[in-house]
Amino acid sequence: MNNYELMVIFTPVLSEDDFKAAQRKFTDLITENGGEMVNSNPWGLKSLAYPIQKKTTAIYWVAEFKGQPDFNEKLKIQLLRDEQVLRHMINKLDKYAVEYNHRKKSGAPTGTEKAVEV
Repeated sequence: MNNYELMVIFTPVLSEDDFKAAQRKFTDLITENGGEMVNSNPWGLKSLAYPIQKKTTAIYWVAEFKGQPDFNEKLKIQLLRDEQVLRHMINKLDKYAVEYNHRKKSGAPTGTEKAVEV
């Protein structure tokens, strides 16, 4: 199984319950197809760099999961069919990205912190 990161940009008109239901829908889809959710990180409402479908804000969600390579096409089809999804992106994570994400979640230094002057 490979490690992947999924970023989904949802339409800003979703209520909190609708947003949680959408997250649950895609989480269930991943687990039902033999995948494993590693981390889920809802970013919430953010401004967009440019308008998408005449919207200037959107709700972001980032999820890290493990899955088979052939599952990504099924996930992509479901994301494209969902009218609540404005954009999505699936990235394959290498071992260094997985280690970085794990260190970042655990609070360990990642090496990207700014040095504090004394």
